Amino acid sequence: MRLFHLPWLLVLTLFVQKSCSSLPVKRSYSTYDYFVLEHNPFAGASLDECTSNLGLEIVERVGEMQNIWLVRRVKTATSLQNGLIASLRTRAATRTPPFWARSDNYQHTRRILSSINYFEAQIPRQRTKRDDSLIYRAPPPTDQDPNSSAAVAAHLGISDPMFPSQWHIINEEFPEHMMNVTGLWEMGITGQGVITSLVDDGLDYKSKDLAENFDAEHSYDFNDHTDLPTPVLSDDRHGTRCAGQIGAVKNDVCGVGLAYESKIAGVRILSGPITDVDEAAALNYGFHDVSIYSCSWGPPDDGKSMEAPGYIIQKAVVNGIQNGRGGKGSVFVFASGNGAAFGDQCNFDGYTNSIYSVTVAAVDYKGLHPYYSEACAANMVVAYSSGSGKSIVTTDVGERRCSSSHGGTSAAAPNAAGVFALALSVRPDLSWRDIQHLCVRTAQMINPDDPDWEQTSVGRPFSYKYGYGQLNAYPFVTAAQTWTPVKPQAWFHPSAIQINNGSLLEEDGEMTGGIPIIPGGVTSTFTVTQEMMEQHNLEDIEHVTVRVWISHTKRGDVEVELISSNGIRSVLAAPRAQDADTTGFRGWRFMSIKHWGENPLGEWTIRVSDQSAEGHNGTFHGWRLMFWGSTDDPSVAKTYVLPTNEYLLPSFEEPESTDLPTPTATKSHPKPTLGLPDDHETAEGEADRPAFPGNPEGSSVPSMTPTPDEGWFLDMSNLVTNSKWFFGALSIVFLFSIGSGVFFWRRRVTRRATYSSLAVEDVAMSAIPDAERPRVRAKELYDAFGEASDDEDADEETGLRPRHMMDASTSGFFDDDDEQTEEPTPSYRDEPETTGNKRSLTAEDRSDSPGSGSSWDHASQT
Repeated sequence: MRLFHLPWLLVLTLFVQKSCSSLPVKRSYSTYDYFVLEHNPFAGASLDECTSNLGLEIVERVGEMQNIWLVRRVKTATSLQNGLIASLRTRAATRTPPFWARSDNYQHTRRILSSINYFEAQIPRQRTKRDDSLIYRAPPPTDQDPNSSAAVAAHLGISDPMFPSQWHIINEEFPEHMMNVTGLWEMGITGQGVITSLVDDGLDYKSKDLAENFDAEHSYDFNDHTDLPTPVLSDDRHGTRCAGQIGAVKNDVCGVGLAYESKIAGVRILSGPITDVDEAAALNYGFHDVSIYSCSWGPPDDGKSMEAPGYIIQKAVVNGIQNGRGGKGSVFVFASGNGAAFGDQCNFDGYTNSIYSVTVAAVDYKGLHPYYSEACAANMVVAYSSGSGKSIVTTDVGERRCSSSHGGTSAAAPNAAGVFALALSVRPDLSWRDIQHLCVRTAQMINPDDPDWEQTSVGRPFSYKYGYGQLNAYPFVTAAQTWTPVKPQAWFHPSAIQINNGSLLEEDGEMTGGIPIIPGGVTSTFTVTQEMMEQHNLEDIEHVTVRVWISHTKRGDVEVELISSNGIRSVLAAPRAQDADTTGFRGWRFMSIKHWGENPLGEWTIRVSDQSAEGHNGTFHGWRLMFWGSTDDPSVAKTYVLPTNEYLLPSFEEPESTDLPTPTATKSHPKPTLGLPDDHETAEGEADRPAFPGNPEGSSVPSMTPTPDEGWFLDMSNLVTNSKWFFGALSIVFLFSIGSGVFFWRRRVTRRATYSSLAVEDVAMSAIPDAERPRVRAKELYDAFGEASDDEDADEETGLRPRHMMDASTSGFFDDDDEQTEEPTPSYRDEPETTGNKRSLTAEDRSDSPGSGSSWDHASQT
């Protein structure tokens, strides 16, 4: 009977989808509670049945996503989480039918619940811009040599008055450091036919610099729900400035955009709180025609936040890469973040560490690394922005207004988007993965003496600060002209590895099992075989993602690294001093592109350690390794389906869920500051420090397999194998001896004065009163040498080297080394260390990592 009615059900669903696909409806959060609902039309209950039974009203379809709906009910005093959602979760948890299971009411309830794939309350929250350009400043007089820029301007007919100050287009002082687009302009490559959407705080379409290239059809304001993304607030300048970098026209106002004949659309989301539903719709807005989404925002860059897009937003991004541009995929460009000065790292941001994002960090006009630009294993390229005394010159809000103070990674991302627009204007058939492959293959190494550079297994240089290098427009676009598109995407997601029966069974539950993170760290391995590769149709790898389940009393102390079968080491998380969160990593996903093109066959190792800080401890519960790459046989390529419960442990190779997924948390908080330091323009960059300083090549790492008789003097035998520790210990003994000698000399003098008839040499230790007798207990001696006991219950694999073992010149995280030998691990210290240039990383779920917290300003708590 149900099969007979199924076609009519689908027809009705398609009719509702079509009728609800108009512009978004203005929201009224004071009157209604809003929810997002993912409907399964094949489960038996229509959308109307589901909503009417739950007392909900359909508002509209969410953006361009099929079967995902915004629904609402009149606001009540009942808490969202303790009312309707809690009721649904309770009813969905009923797995064993009671004796009345055959009743029509029970069957009807189960049919309704099985037709709802996902349900979540919508509470507006704020995004953070990655720029601090709020105040207009008159452009400074230029002292650049006018001949070079003047010659180019005359040759190309450029009359824009600030063109000579656009050093990112023509850098006369450091000509090797510019976006290198003028040669392409000469070839007639100017971005025609490409639309870039600035997902930001609005776009001044009345500006004389932007009006000619403004695309109203694909623009919308999701903050005020009006048709045009008009800047309203005093600080709504960010999107206009980013838009000018890409699409400012050739005329007599300000400067020119890198793709000055391309179109620019504006989607406004940053000028107030926004829900997941609206953010998801924004990232798909106009996606059939829009090629690039430029996103210079994310979680707070404060060194303590760890946030990522929730399920509905992830669903929109996957929808974009699968169905955008006629199936070639939307190109998402994200700024890496401005929080490096706070120890922040882009792997703690679930937008920048997504495999679907081109993550762009910054370098300044000298090619140096600005101290604000975040480093991580997910950085793909760098583009030019503020630092060492110069900023980006671009359009500002106002008919003829210009800005000479734009900067941060906010400005680096649209510079990259402009290059991609040039490439897609000559090769519109390139997929989103083709764009990423071209980034990896054509990016140019800068500052080759910077110690942050390492060789990947295929011989490409990679840096956590620079990614694969500088995005240079000319080689990128010319390579795109002859590029052979890559095969479809394939993936291999083995089941999660549970450490000592580690588990996380529900969102608010505790992580159980696991093994303690002992001094020196713990490791676990997974072996990839040729049979696995063939079974999953995986030819080679591009991205590698790792989910981790780690509980800890201070999340910022945790360090995570992945070591490939070829010995290539990816730092996934370095310590973050600002992050005192106690929720740990509840299925958080890290990402690395350092293994791009690597042969994955063999043993992969994850290593988890912490700072062994007194009063803090943690447990490693499990991890899940995931490979993404190209298909071996394109004819059997599959379409990826986003799971809803990947954060659970155990999670399986082919996750299946027929129950109602647990909703992720939503957030609300006041609009934050913009995050860039005040001296982002003037502070000198650097090219002599690794992002995560650590062990020198070939240095030893402590063993995590102690023998039963090691006791308090664990690894004492290893002390002499490392000269640094040996002579350090010898120095301590020497100083102790001198101190003891002085002590006994003073005692001898005193005793001579008091007992002149008794020789000090003849006094037995037993004769000295207890109060004066020096005591050295075994554990105190152990502390003096800074040694730590390994945990006999630890996993048999070895662990990470903690930062406090490293000397001041190399302290921090890990350098790649081929061999690891045993070395002592101090576990007690009187004062916290303040070693060198330490950074930390934050990541995925507002949450991909359920339980990460309840606010984007959540360090007080992801």
